[in-house]
Amino acid sequence: MILLRKALAALLLALAAAGAHAQAQSLPQPGREYLRLDPPRAVATGDKIEVIEFFYYGCPVCYELEPTLSHWFFNAPGSVALRRVPALSSDNWDNFAKLFYTLEATGQLARLHRPVYDNFHFDGVKLNEEAAMLNWVSRNGVDKQEFINTYRSPEIQAKLAAARAMTRSYDIKGVPSIVVDGKFVTSARLAGGTRELMRVVDQLVELARRERGK
Repeated sequence: MILLRKALAALLLALAAAGAHAQAQSLPQPGREYLRLDPPRAVATGDKIEVIEFFYYGCPVCYELEPTLSHWFFNAPGSVALRRVPALSSDNWDNFAKLFYTLEATGQLARLHRPVYDNFHFDGVKLNEEAAMLNWVSRNGVDKQEFINTYRSPEIQAKLAAARAMTRSYDIKGVPSIVVDGKFVTSARLAGGTRELMRVVDQLVELARRERGK
């Protein structure tokens, strides 16, 4: 009986250790699935945990991520704030960034953010070229002259400069990349895919919440 009890206790300990090991293995690993920013960057969301998506409309993986990210944020707790920032790793990306910020400034972003992806990647509309872009916004019910005035304004140029500075500051090497609470950077490449990326983001949000003491 004593031997049986000892064997049972040893089995339970082994199972507990195996469970702890499996849980540890499932957690994102620094240097492999995410990088820690040192020093951390300041957040712009106050008490809310900031999640920044660095994206590029011309990126097919960003296009793949978009519905998953939108669904994730729709179901995210109110303590999380999502910011989208067009990455500016190249001057060739400027037009798409200006399109994003102009749609935002004219109140059209919520309606047309996803169609930009769809029409560029699926329909082949060259929305990174200004002539095609202007025809497209007009067809989509946006006042063309208002769009042009905003698109060419100093305010949009200032937003581009800020986005370029953020791309450098967060050391963004590729898109889509996601920064959690100014501390952790992950990407589809690091995580192993777009669905895996959101699993890593969930865990980094929880890690950020613990580090904030919440």
